[in-house]
Amino acid sequence: MPTERERRFVGLRRGQLIFALAFVALTLLMLSMITSETRWVDKTRLFAQPRFWPAVALGGMALMGGLHLYRLPWRRITRYDVWETQKWLMVVEYALWFMAYVLLVPILGYLPVTLIFAPALSWRVGYRSPRMIGFSLVFAVSVVILFKSLLAVKIPGGAIYDYLPGALRSFFIVNF
Repeated sequence: MPTERERRFVGLRRGQLIFALAFVALTLLMLSMITSETRWVDKTRLFAQPRFWPAVALGGMALMGGLHLYRLPWRRITRYDVWETQKWLMVVEYALWFMAYVLLVPILGYLPVTLIFAPALSWRVGYRSPRMIGFSLVFAVSVVILFKSLLAVKIPGGAIYDYLPGALRSFFIVNF
């Protein structure tokens, strides 16, 4: 049964406790690593120290996150909190798609990976008709042409291109 303080709370409740716990935990983790990530320079003023402002920021984040956690009117994680957290974690999937893309480009090459990922992401977001998959393939080829040819962006060739014969290898590295 909710307390009077819980009933009077104005605002969204879903996920606040999990967010506050995760925020404080990550801030304390970063604060614990500050000595290995930054340094203290001798004969330098306090405000010019490389460690000073990150320490102030992380200390403030830990303090304010702790106060937020302390002032929350509830201390139980409900199923609504878990549902909200699952929605937040769905975003991580697309970061993993991007990381896989970035890791595969130097191995397979820009064109092949783009031709694989554009239709795969179209399929993933629900565009599953042959027409939409075709549009995604046209989009992938257009992006490669735009970046490699028109904008002359220097993207390293894939390691798989090393197995091609000499002239064909050079052509693929320069254009695809």
